[in-house]
Amino acid sequence: MSETSHMDGTKPWHATVLSLYPDAFPGVLGASIIGGAEKSGLWQLDTVDIRDFSTNRHRTVDGPPAGGGAGLVLKPDIAAKAIDSVVLADRPLLYMTPRGRPLTQNRVRELAAGPGLVCFCGRFEGLDERVIESRNMEEISIGDFVLAGGEVAAQAMIEACVRLLPGVLGSAESLDEESFETGLLEYPLYTKPREFEGREIPAVLTSGDHGAVDRWRRAQMEEITKARRPDLWAAYPHKKDPKA
Repeated sequence: MSETSHMDGTKPWHATVLSLYPDAFPGVLGASIIGGAEKSGLWQLDTVDIRDFSTNRHRTVDGPPAGGGAGLVLKPDIAAKAIDSVVLADRPLLYMTPRGRPLTQNRVRELAAGPGLVCFCGRFEGLDERVIESRNMEEISIGDFVLAGGEVAAQAMIEACVRLLPGVLGSAESLDEESFETGLLEYPLYTKPREFEGREIPAVLTSGDHGAVDRWRRAQMEEITKARRPDLWAAYPHKKDPKA
């Protein structure tokens, strides 16, 4: 796999995805600012077709689970060959699975600050445990639900990382008060028209008093977080009421 370089000799943030369905990429990663950033050389994406490493003419990649049970399991020898074909170059090897640790904004920031990532997209009942152990794969989940495969999860994770890369968004300030960046969920957003179906933009937002706007937004962030995500609120270090 070839890698491009910036004018200063540094390499762009680089994502490699291993999948049974490489045609699913770039998908949403090819659209809007994320796709534009890839075309501009701010980041790089390539895919590996896991079926290319099958050893029979049917391109079989799976087998029945040891011990019995429903479904099929991705075979360890084929998965290992696919993984070993990729040069990690200090990039973490990630496996998208519902049993993984939840992906957080903190982990996204860490991944975005590194050279990139290599992501293995599971299918069927999952991947043989011996490959996960022998290749030291980091298991990641994007939520407490089950998908048909890891491709959508991989795209979500990569998009979350790419939008944090320098130069991708028009202004770094737009990241400062997003959900999770401060430990709180984001405040409500409004734009013109001033009145919509009998509902008006809160008066404080059109008052011209920037201090009042800031206080209103902070109060909204705290109220919404406390109501919707008590887990985040419990961990928030700047609660006004220590008993809350």
